[in-house]
Amino acid sequence: MPTVKRILVTGGAGFLGSHLCDRLVQQGHDVICLDNFFTSQKSNVTHLLARPNFELIRHDVTHPLWLEVDEIYNLACPAAPGHYQYNPIKTMKTSVLGAINVLGMAKRCRAKVLQASTSEVYGDPDVHPQPESYKGSVNPIGPRACYDEGKRAAETLFFDYRRSNKVNIRVVRIFNTYGPRMHPFDGRVVSNFIRQALAGQDITMFGDGAQTRSFCYVDDLIEAIIRMMNGPDDFPGPVNIGNPEEFTIMQLARQVIELTGSKSKVVNRPPLVDDPKQRQPDIALAKRVLDWSPTVPLRDGLTKTIAYFRSISLDAFRAPTPNF
Repeated sequence: MPTVKRILVTGGAGFLGSHLCDRLVQQGHDVICLDNFFTSQKSNVTHLLARPNFELIRHDVTHPLWLEVDEIYNLACPAAPGHYQYNPIKTMKTSVLGAINVLGMAKRCRAKVLQASTSEVYGDPDVHPQPESYKGSVNPIGPRACYDEGKRAAETLFFDYRRSNKVNIRVVRIFNTYGPRMHPFDGRVVSNFIRQALAGQDITMFGDGAQTRSFCYVDDLIEAIIRMMNGPDDFPGPVNIGNPEEFTIMQLARQVIELTGSKSKVVNRPPLVDDPKQRQPDIALAKRVLDWSPTVPLRDGLTKTIAYFRSISLDAFRAPTPNF
């Protein structure tokens, strides 16, 4: 009989967090979902509210909290440029104070704790693809630094708690992820393109579209995160989680237009400040240690994501940030 664990998911009503809660609830664990609902939606977890092993708490992770748990997945932080640049000081606080608070809880409870870090710690990389050993090329005073440097500082805290207090940590560096429950106004390229294509609007392309990204479908990502939490204690990471197949942004736009049947045209705008020119994970470490690699092709994942966007009403979502 598998052991039932009490698991806290911060940011649990967000895009990734809600999918993680789904998986953990299905596995029979007692799941506590914590969220302040700044960029997330209660509708993402409404279907779980009647489950006896699911609990929802409205709380901001920048403030201390006291719970008794066995595992913590720390996913709390706005992750899309439009969201995290809206209140950059709050973003930095969420990364740093949030890490301190969950690490303090993990130390007290002797719980395992996983930090959802990001490929943004590599900045605009000089090394391609990016292995975990690459230390990055980040502008510490640019408009993206609140997120980049906040996540880098959180990684520092996690490893210092491991060295100083023997806290059982895990760190995953998440590359571009997409799928159902993405916020339609988050400013990310996938959600922007799909929303614009379905509305018959021009597709907004920042730069010439030659910049590359690697897109991982959400189900693949959640599988990797859970494998990392359940992996060996002597492997704290960091480990890259993403899809190594690389696409230009222009290729993505053309696929979205084709799959939606839209007549949208691509309109170019000036490049965004500090926008990485290339982004592709080296996932050799995840393959070796976690026996994981993504399985969902971009075309299949986009088809499922577009179906989700067709099913929702945009009026149900706030756009609290500049709508890129």
